Amino acid sequence: MNTNLLKNACTILLGGALLSGCVASKKYDDLMTQKMNLEREKAECDNTLSKLQADKKNLDELYAELTKNNNKLVADSIQTGIILRKTKQLYNDLNSTYEKLNRNHEKLLANSASETSKLSGDLARREAELKALDASLNKSKGQIDQLSTDLKAREEKLKELQRILDEKDKAVANLRTKVNNALLGFNSKDLTVNVKNGKVYVSLSEQLLFKSGSTKVDKKGQDALEKLAKALKDQEDVNVVVEGHTDDVPISKGTAGMKDNWDLSVLRATEITRILTDAGLPGSRVTPSGRAENVPLEAAKTADARQKNRRTEIILTPKLDELFQILEKN
Repeated sequence: MNTNLLKNACTILLGGALLSGCVASKKYDDLMTQKMNLEREKAECDNTLSKLQADKKNLDELYAELTKNNNKLVADSIQTGIILRKTKQLYNDLNSTYEKLNRNHEKLLANSASETSKLSGDLARREAELKALDASLNKSKGQIDQLSTDLKAREEKLKELQRILDEKDKAVANLRTKVNNALLGFNSKDLTVNVKNGKVYVSLSEQLLFKSGSTKVDKKGQDALEKLAKALKDQEDVNVVVEGHTDDVPISKGTAGMKDNWDLSVLRATEITRILTDAGLPGSRVTPSGRAENVPLEAAKTADARQKNRRTEIILTPKLDELFQILEKN
């Protein structure tokens, strides 16, 4: 009887310990889930920042060009104003001359018919000049009014461009943050996110994605690509280009389905594109391409340089349709 009681007590103690372990494990899993959600949101914000900063640089250049044109219009308006003032002065001078001639004409009415005829001709000529100058003055005034209207219209367009620029800056900041958060847990030697030429470059090393000479993506690489696809799925204004890069060492003869590094780079880019689209990224926004060994990061022939050159770059290009539509109208 004592032996049975002892067995029952042990069973109860063991069950309690297992139940306590399960509760602690569940809390740990919940905390890890919250941590991953926070990290993903941070990456989304960083990635969008990169995108909008790139767009801001392009729009700054456009803004400078429009400002230059605006300054030219202002200079033209000033020049027209100078001409207008000179014309008014000339008009006043001619009017004064006209009055003097008219007085002389009255004094010389008693002179010979030929002298009177000459003065009449001068007077008629002066009157014609005055009419022409008056017409020119009115034309100049109309041109000044038109230039002023054009200047106001250009200022409104510049304000609209600035508004779009601000929106793109915000979107780039969000995209950069989003990508960084999505890929936060990966080694910086294997995965980097940079902004260049108005685009966001996600560079993934060969070590993260492929075994040597293979086009099959490793499990860790698939995880990174699926996280990236999830971060980009709702970014409808971003196009994606997948570029495969190799080193300058020819592939081994007899490698199945591949003739050279062109084939290797293209097949790797295609495989990555397939993973991105399978993870939910629309195929209409993704373009695979291969560059073989033609765009190295380092030109050295060392093992370290070749390792850096063996990579895949995922290039995120923001659409600027709204901006281009405004520029086309102008």
